[in-house]
Amino acid sequence: MADKQISLPAKLINGGIAGLIGVTCVFPIDLAKTRLQNQQNGQRMYTSMSDCLIKTIRSEGYFGMYRGAAVNLTLVTPEKAIKLAANDFFRHHLSKDGKKLTLLREMLAGCGAGTCQVIVTTPMEMLKIQLQDAGRIAAQKKLMAAQAQLSSSSGAGAAEPAVERRPTATQITRELLRSKGIAGLYKGLGATLLRDVPFSIVYFPLFANLNKLGQKDPNVKAPFYVSFLSGCVAGSTAAVAVNPCDVIKTRLQSLQRGVNEDTYSGILDCTKKIWQKEGPMAFLKGAYCRALVIAPLFGIAQVVYFIGIAEFLLDMLPKHRA
Repeated sequence: MADKQISLPAKLINGGIAGLIGVTCVFPIDLAKTRLQNQQNGQRMYTSMSDCLIKTIRSEGYFGMYRGAAVNLTLVTPEKAIKLAANDFFRHHLSKDGKKLTLLREMLAGCGAGTCQVIVTTPMEMLKIQLQDAGRIAAQKKLMAAQAQLSSSSGAGAAEPAVERRPTATQITRELLRSKGIAGLYKGLGATLLRDVPFSIVYFPLFANLNKLGQKDPNVKAPFYVSFLSGCVAGSTAAVAVNPCDVIKTRLQSLQRGVNEDTYSGILDCTKKIWQKEGPMAFLKGAYCRALVIAPLFGIAQVVYFIGIAEFLLDMLPKHRA
């Protein structure tokens, strides 16, 4: 991935830039993924990713597809920076005298990266999910109110349902800190670890080995398009592999529920209820959306690392001062 000569500040800047670009490009698909994963049988508002996005634009406008994006854009920089830089750090320290890493050591490096990133990932995902899913719950309540009006005896003169104000990320954060302390922002930490650690164990070794296939010389970087395609393939493969864990994490981190939707006490309770009430295929909800999100996100990340934007900026600083 990144060369050993690249400094830690450059790695952090590269990771941050990659995250900002990637999130901006794919956030609407991520919103569709969250809403598809959260809807339960009997309360289906959307039939597919495209149906979800079309209905979101109609009811909430174009910017409705970017609800929760501010949280991601704020926290994705440290999150991606930690993930990519930590993997490089562990790969460097697990290598012996610069020799090629074994697959087991590559997986251990990925495990370390996935474990480190949850410090930022958990609160980021926690806040993002509340904002992303608010539109689905509001639309469901509006539909239920409309159905209740139609089923009433007269319906004439019935009051229009009140417009529900959706909370901001700041309001959610304050309420969680007030009621539950810092632990409130880390709800679903176990499920996040269960998703991110296996993801990194699969992603980083797969990317490294795919990227090597495009290297004509071990001492020369692969072309940028090879890094991009390797990031896309490795990212989408790892995303689909851990999608069941992502469904569980999304359900556990959702504070608001739709009408007649289940609540869960933990990972095992959530897994059991989904399996019994929705069937095994429910664990693949949003899998193709997640693959579409992760593939370009990590493809872009690897290209940014390849180009070395941060190294260029850092090199220019002394010249500019002079």
